[in-house]
Amino acid sequence: MTQDRELPNISLAGWRETRDTLHQYARIAGKIRAAMTPRHKHWRHITLHAAATGLTTTPMSANGKTLELLLDCLWHRFTLKSSYGEEQHVQLQGQSFRGVCDDLVAALLSMGASPNFDRSAFSASGPAVYDTDAVARFWRAFAWIDGIFKRFKGELREETGPVHLFPHHFDLSVKWFSGRTVPGADRDDEESADELMTFGFHTGDASVPDAYFYITAYPLPQALVDMSLPAGACWHTEGFTGAVMRYETVRAAADPASALLNFLRSVQTAGARAMQA
Repeated sequence: MTQDRELPNISLAGWRETRDTLHQYARIAGKIRAAMTPRHKHWRHITLHAAATGLTTTPMSANGKTLELLLDCLWHRFTLKSSYGEEQHVQLQGQSFRGVCDDLVAALLSMGASPNFDRSAFSASGPAVYDTDAVARFWRAFAWIDGIFKRFKGELREETGPVHLFPHHFDLSVKWFSGRTVPGADRDDEESADELMTFGFHTGDASVPDAYFYITAYPLPQALVDMSLPAGACWHTEGFTGAVMRYETVRAAADPASALLNFLRSVQTAGARAMQA
């Protein structure tokens, strides 16, 4: 890779406050999408998807129109467009969460949409920290990871969910389904009934304090936990149980894409085998 294509440093210590601000902005977009989208299984109606320059709600219907909201991480603004050619922008300059939320609701109302959602979580009226360079670095990493996850998803024969971001935890993930149900579970409740594995990425949280990739399974077979992981990966048991590989480990690899794909493929193969045992 040429120098300008190398994966950026997104160590959380350098942009934690900005990350938290971006997380809140994504939560606002997720609440809007959830209010304007029919329920999908495994909470897929609350998620955001990667576009070329940021996170999109994907198209949403409202009073005969189609609307789409983009959290643009390169132009640093929310962009709202409609199928009638309307377009509005809310520039992101570190303004309060309440201000951003109010501006977005006003833009939606002007286009004939009135999403009903709890805005109390976005009532903070003080300024937020928003470092545009840090957000741009994050987006370079995120867009690359999204592409690798989609490549991995495309290799899997069984049912998979979309590659998408859950705003509440701010993690990008994709689910793989074995096709079997969990014995004794309520078959009408897919969250408890579907046997699955989740492959994800997070910028860092209370469980792992810096950017990392994770793989979990439900239910978790003991045979999977007993497997040897690829070099650079380990089993994590505090907060959640899953296989973890640090973003910095992938970034430092001679071939980052191969390192990440090897991690995803090897654990998925072992997990599928263990689930069938």
